[in-house]
Amino acid sequence: MTHTHDSAQASRAPIRRRRSQAERRDESERQLVEATLKVVAEHGVSAATFDEIAREAGLSRGLVTQRFGSKRGLIEAVIAYLHRKREAIMQAEQVDQMPAFEAIAHYIDGHLRAQTAEQDGPAYFMLLASSVANAMELRDLFADSHERVRVRLRDLLRLGQTRGEIRRDIDADATALTIGSLLLGVSIQHLVDPATRLEPIRTEALAILKRALAGTPKAQ
Repeated sequence: MTHTHDSAQASRAPIRRRRSQAERRDESERQLVEATLKVVAEHGVSAATFDEIAREAGLSRGLVTQRFGSKRGLIEAVIAYLHRKREAIMQAEQVDQMPAFEAIAHYIDGHLRAQTAEQDGPAYFMLLASSVANAMELRDLFADSHERVRVRLRDLLRLGQTRGEIRRDIDADATALTIGSLLLGVSIQHLVDPATRLEPIRTEALAILKRALAGTPKAQ
């Protein structure tokens, strides 16, 4: 009787689906990228060797080389991961459905939060600073990354212009680059001096942007 009862329970137990090779690959790549961000944020760029990244992720060093091939491949994967993460958050929170200025404020808030509440922001800008300082070929990866930010902000601005929420005489491209440059500067400042208080900067930046974007159109 007990045997029958046990058999019935076993038959009702959920069957764990075997992960595909692609899923296992994606999971190991995510672990390695997150390990890279952690090592860089806590110990600096020079500490982020393939050996240390593998150790932090609990995986083999050979897997790091297999997944990324080189430092460039690793940085490329880190940047792609961070953009996917930010976009997933924006989609989940339906940022594109928000009024334009609220959407831009949400983007700015997410960026600033990443500098203090997560390891992502500091690690990204430490990698950026290292690449620029060393005049490495990796700079183009960060230039492409910042271009994606500019385009995302430009699209929010243009959507706001279409809806009548943002002044139509605003140059959306230049304004997007201005906002991106502001975020870049604040992030580097916080990296240099972690005691920098970001909340007053956020408040003033949003006040300035609101006056500029929703104010009276410039006289022709």
